[in-house]
Amino acid sequence: MVTRSDVRWLTVPDLVEELGIGQSRVRRLLEERSLLGVRRDNVLVVPDLFITDGHPLPELRGTVIVLADAGFTDEEAMEWLLSPEETLGVAPIDALRAGRKAEVRRIAQALGF
Repeated sequence: MVTRSDVRWLTVPDLVEELGIGQSRVRRLLEERSLLGVRRDNVLVVPDLFITDGHPLPELRGTVIVLADAGFTDEEAMEWLLSPEETLGVAPIDALRAGRKAEVRRIAQALGF
């Protein structure tokens, strides 16, 4: 898995505190794909880059769904979102945070397996 020095990995209890919601709601956000998490050392974690202004990044859900439809596992989707993408010039998550949702999703769709 890609390791970025600017990423803080949040556990479910961290997300409860960060988002100000209960643990069951955090798990629902993960199930609904509003957040994407992976296991690191057997602990479910979410990058803090997926949170903005105390809420899941709105553009994340649709992008994660596009990646899943393209055949990506959660781990592969996480890797793609956090790694530099040549055609974007930055990591897809950075492009999403900069408002480049359509461009990111267009590239994600083209990656289908």
